[in-house]
Amino acid sequence: MSFPLWTILIAGLMPWLSVLPAKFSRDFDNSNPRDPKYWKEGFRLRARSAEVNGLEAFPLYAVSVLVALAYGGDPDWIERLCGLFIAMRLLFIACYWLDRATLRSVVWFIGLICSVALFTSPAWS
Repeated sequence: MSFPLWTILIAGLMPWLSVLPAKFSRDFDNSNPRDPKYWKEGFRLRARSAEVNGLEAFPLYAVSVLVALAYGGDPDWIERLCGLFIAMRLLFIACYWLDRATLRSVVWFIGLICSVALFTSPAWS
């Protein structure tokens, strides 16, 4: 299986991994994992926000990879864009965890550009 296809799996798992550290607390109640009071502020809120954003970004990315592969995008560009997207998502999560809002927005935008570039790659390659 190719690297771009593996990145779909990685991107699909990243939202849950981004929220995982916030669940390592004595206050976390696994019988009520979506309790809004638990996710109300601080690191927990940022980790939850990273999770939700990852879930929002995933469909466009996954479809874009499949379109790029199915319709003849340049394989080298596809691999580079997939790697860049995953790197940006990792940095995005770190920015959320560390409360770096401006950098997070820049990184998010670069990730979005990767998805759009992947989707349109068959047209320009």
